[in-house]
Amino acid sequence: MKKLEELYSGKAKSVYTTEDPNKFVMLFRNDTSAFDGEKVEQLDRKGMVNNKFNAFIMSELEKAGVPTHFECLLSDTESVVKKLDMIPLECVVRNFAAGSLVKRLGVQEGMALTPPTFELFLKNDALHDPMVNEHHALSFGWATQAQIDEMKTLTFKVNDVLKALFDQAGMLLVDYKLEFGLSDGKIVLGDEFSPDGCRIWDKETKEKMDKDRFRQSLGGVIEAYEEVGRRLGITF
Repeated sequence: MKKLEELYSGKAKSVYTTEDPNKFVMLFRNDTSAFDGEKVEQLDRKGMVNNKFNAFIMSELEKAGVPTHFECLLSDTESVVKKLDMIPLECVVRNFAAGSLVKRLGVQEGMALTPPTFELFLKNDALHDPMVNEHHALSFGWATQAQIDEMKTLTFKVNDVLKALFDQAGMLLVDYKLEFGLSDGKIVLGDEFSPDGCRIWDKETKEKMDKDRFRQSLGGVIEAYEEVGRRLGITF
């Protein structure tokens, strides 16, 4: 399968059409950004690490009954994915307080959230992906109630699967974001799951092993990503 026309270029990934109108190629680049593009760097091996990390996670979710757009690895930095009509919402689950939640509510970082929280954010770079609620999604036609309910159900199913997976590997899944789309009218998990879009801490030391290492200039970003993968059994 060959890449044809570039359909989309985001902060760290590009999507290309192929000779099959129902399949895309998703390219993971080495670009790394934070704070709405204010901090940008190239990190060697990042595209390869995130591509293989995502392939592993999507495969584990498929085994657990979560429908995903992932088809197969095409190269070290490319994957073949199903074409989806994306819903312009991010679904965020938080198992522990961190990041924007701490800033918004003034709670202590690391506080366990029981039950986990579920939040919606509008996918809009120009507006800095603002937080919205279900009523906004319905009123503006971003999703139907049935679609929101299914996205929420699948998001918490992902949480059950991945929390256990990371826990067994000595890590805490702090929070993460998911994006969904429609394939033949059915809700399917799209985009990616990598340390770029979630927070992962060592269970014992609470060392940060995700993109916060880049945001907070802690160093060793890709080394941390690779350590997470190694613990999960991923070969890079």
